[in-house]
Amino acid sequence: MKKVVLLLLSILVSSSFYNCKEKTKNQESITKEVSFTKEGELTLKKAETDSIIATLDIEIADDEYQTQTGLMYRKSMLDNQGMLFIFENEQPRSFYMKNTEFSIDIIYINSDKEIVSIQKNAKPYDPTSLPSEGAAQYVLEVNAGLSDTWELEKGDVVEWNAYN
Repeated sequence: MKKVVLLLLSILVSSSFYNCKEKTKNQESITKEVSFTKEGELTLKKAETDSIIATLDIEIADDEYQTQTGLMYRKSMLDNQGMLFIFENEQPRSFYMKNTEFSIDIIYINSDKEIVSIQKNAKPYDPTSLPSEGAAQYVLEVNAGLSDTWELEKGDVVEWNAYN
């Protein structure tokens, strides 16, 4: 009888250990990295010449959850990709880098689709507020340094096509 009780206890303990191990595996899969989803294409143009500076694949953030989350919890983004935030109205905007794991340039764009300001090289995980220098209805996030590489300036123009 003693052997049967010990055997049952051993099965019970090992089965509960197995269940804990399974829960851990399931929890790990919940925290997978968010991957880029192409939802449109964006073109940056020089204001004076209308010449194309760069063309990007974009992911669009246009609801509250997407605009609050942005690029958080992602490890990187390709140089030909960006995230475009679309807001209902034009007003001064401010972004921060909480839970964003890589440096980016934050490009503020007004309702006429002109660049009003650029916050360059925003640092990962920095909770500091990074405000626009004027009213913005759109915000484009790209990898840090690209705005300098492209020689973007205030007044340069942005156009995009979103897929439905």
